[in-house]
Amino acid sequence: MDTRRLLRTFALGIGTAGLLISGCSGSGSSPSASATGTAAPEGLSSYYAQKLSWRDCGVEGFECATMKAPKDYDKPDGGDIDLAVSRKKATGPGKRIGSLLVNPGGPGGSAIGYLQGYAALGYPAQVRARYDMVAIDPRGVARSEPVECLTGPEMDAYTQVDQTPDDAAEVKKLSASFEKFAAGCEKRSGEILPYVSTVDTARDMDVLRALLGDEKLSYVGASYGTFLGATYADLFPERAGRLVLDGAMDPSLKAIDMNRDQTAGFEGAFQSFAADCVEQPDCPLGTTSTADAAKALKQLFKDLDAKPIPTGDDRELSESLATTGVIAAMYDEAAWPQLREALAGAQRSDGSGLLSLADGYYERGPNGKYANLMFANAAVNCLDLPPAFDGPDAVEKAVPDFEKASPVFGRGFAWASLNCASWPTDATGTPHRTEAKGADPIVVVGTTRDPATPYKWSEALAEQLSSGTLLTYEGDGHTAYGRGSDCIDTAINTYLLEGTPPTDGKKCT
Repeated sequence: MDTRRLLRTFALGIGTAGLLISGCSGSGSSPSASATGTAAPEGLSSYYAQKLSWRDCGVEGFECATMKAPKDYDKPDGGDIDLAVSRKKATGPGKRIGSLLVNPGGPGGSAIGYLQGYAALGYPAQVRARYDMVAIDPRGVARSEPVECLTGPEMDAYTQVDQTPDDAAEVKKLSASFEKFAAGCEKRSGEILPYVSTVDTARDMDVLRALLGDEKLSYVGASYGTFLGATYADLFPERAGRLVLDGAMDPSLKAIDMNRDQTAGFEGAFQSFAADCVEQPDCPLGTTSTADAAKALKQLFKDLDAKPIPTGDDRELSESLATTGVIAAMYDEAAWPQLREALAGAQRSDGSGLLSLADGYYERGPNGKYANLMFANAAVNCLDLPPAFDGPDAVEKAVPDFEKASPVFGRGFAWASLNCASWPTDATGTPHRTEAKGADPIVVVGTTRDPATPYKWSEALAEQLSSGTLLTYEGDGHTAYGRGSDCIDTAINTYLLEGTPPTDGKKCT
């Protein structure tokens, strides 16, 4: 798998799976009316008037700065939060258009990591020539006062807890793991937990827009980044410029509906993988039918549930880690050969391949330390929406619906949706339609067999946005821009460079 594409795949995909989240949506109080004009919102003049002091990042071609924002926008005199920003200036030729802000999703993905590792190097040359490529790590993420919850060893234990409990003792252990995770977040990051909502981050983006000298925000957001971009447009419609929302979220969904949709999405992705696998002579799931391949994978998970296998590491491959490894490979069909090899290894009692995929998903380093991705993911999701379930009894009732959505992954996805039930901070967001009335045309991109952000979500968001236009990629994998479709890339490039959106309903392969 191409290294740059691998970087892009994990940057976009991590943390959006129903296995881990309660839903990526939210709402909150709107800024004052003056925010839609040219003046700073009331009480925020000092933030909009600050000067960014750019410095060398230590990464060739990039500059970095620190931006201050109010920790609590409702009480702007209640203290600051420091947010990390990075940019790579437009390379030319051609007249500079402005700044292009990028966000890879998650929530919890490092936008700066994505910028420096992929976007400012891998986006089409003509886009990088005309835009300063810019990223801000959202509050609570990576370089921006990161949320912390568990130590490396504690996180190792957390990722191995059985997420398909078979009896009351296993249910109790799983519930306790979520409680310990939440308690760790409160202990280590309790002061910031109430202030990492999507609305807060969208308001930070407007401060940054002003400091960069842009009248309107130009933005490419992927996965959860689409919800962030749509939230920005809803809050500041007159300041929303050329927005690309790739692999869209549907902000009108409840957490349980979102998680169940994702469950079906990953089932669909597995069916695509299985259909390809059984045509390969090395398919470890058999070469007869997708149904038999599904049975083989379920049997592997069952065997690992009963007896984990060695990995060459001090950790064994449990059912939960194996499931995460398989899910990680669903984000990009270019990872399918790697998954076949990893599954074959597991059948030989070598769990190293699936463990490697799972570690990439969780952003676990070889030293046993984790990035804060999963911590920020929970912190944002549990603030943005009320929890999918309030306790184990509610999960038990919902399991049949989840298993109907995915015979392979359904039970695990249902139980994973319990993760916000013990969260120490009450949710501030609710499901809602996002219309962004008055905004310039916004391009919503959907992939028909996207596992993490099902295509119907893109259809829904494009319908909700008053100026939304839907661009469709008929294919597999998560998101579409930069994944090899000249049709998709040309349509988005034209929009970013000329301001002309594709025809609503345009389809590409």
